[in-house]
Amino acid sequence: MKIGFIGLGNMASAIIGGMLREGTVLAAGEAPVTAADLIGSAKTEATRTARAEEFGLAVTASNREVAEAADVAVLAVKPQFFPEVIAEIRDVVGDKLVISIAAGLSLARIAELFGRDEGAMRLIRCMPNTPALVNAGTTAVCLGSGATEADEAVCLSLVRSFGEAIVVPERLMDAASAVAGSSPAFVFMFIEALADGAVAAGMPRAQAYEFAAGAVAGSAQLVLQTGRHPGDLKDMVCSPAGTTIEGVRALEEGAFRASVMNAVSACVAKAQSL
Repeated sequence: MKIGFIGLGNMASAIIGGMLREGTVLAAGEAPVTAADLIGSAKTEATRTARAEEFGLAVTASNREVAEAADVAVLAVKPQFFPEVIAEIRDVVGDKLVISIAAGLSLARIAELFGRDEGAMRLIRCMPNTPALVNAGTTAVCLGSGATEADEAVCLSLVRSFGEAIVVPERLMDAASAVAGSSPAFVFMFIEALADGAVAAGMPRAQAYEFAAGAVAGSAQLVLQTGRHPGDLKDMVCSPAGTTIEGVRALEEGAFRASVMNAVSACVAKAQSL
C-alpha cells in the first residue's frame, strides 16, 4: 500500500515519523510501513530535501505525481490551498482513499472541490495536534459516508501510530479541532505563565519550565488514568484555608475559565468560517 503526502509540514512529519518508528501495519496481511511505501510533495526544495534526508522517502515537487502513485492520499496542506491542490489532482485520484488533515473544511466541501458528492468518495477527515510530534497526539477522526470499514481501519492504524484517535460525527469536528488541535497553544501559554510566576518568586527559568511542564503533563495523566472529574481532582489539591485555594480564587478573579471557554469558542467560529 503506497501512502502519498501532499504537504510535508509538521503534521505530515509527525504521521510519517510515527508510522516508521512504530512499524505500523495499515491492513490485515500488509507488511509494516517502510520509507519505500511513502511518497511526498512540498512546494519548497528545502522542505523536500529535509524530509527525504530525515525519513528516506521519495519526494517530488508535483502533487499530481503523488496522487497518481499513492493508494492513500493524505492532504496535509493549509485549508486555503485546498482549491488549487485539488484542482491539480482531482482527475487522477479516482477511487483512492483521501484523508484530509485540514481544519474547517467539511467532507461535503472537500468532495465539492473534487467535483463529486461526498458519498461518492472514500473520504475521511482527521484533526491531529502537535503533541503527535512526540507520539502523544490526540486526533479526531470523521468518516465520510463513502468510506468503508477497511478505510476506517487504515486511517485509525495510521493516526494511532503517533497517539490516540477518537472517532466523532462531523458536527463535532470543529469543537474537536479547538479542544485538541488548537488547545496545545493555550497549554503552552499556561506553562509559560506558570514558569513566569515561579521566576518572579526566585526560581531559575529552566527549572521553572521543568516544574511547570511536569505538573501539567502529570495532571493530564491523572485525569486520563483515573477517569475522575477534573473538578474532583482540583478539590483534592485545595486544602481548607490553604495556598492552592488562594491561587484558584486569583484565577477566578481573572475570569480564567471563562477566558478559556471563550478561546475555544473563537476557534470554533473561525473553523466554521473557513
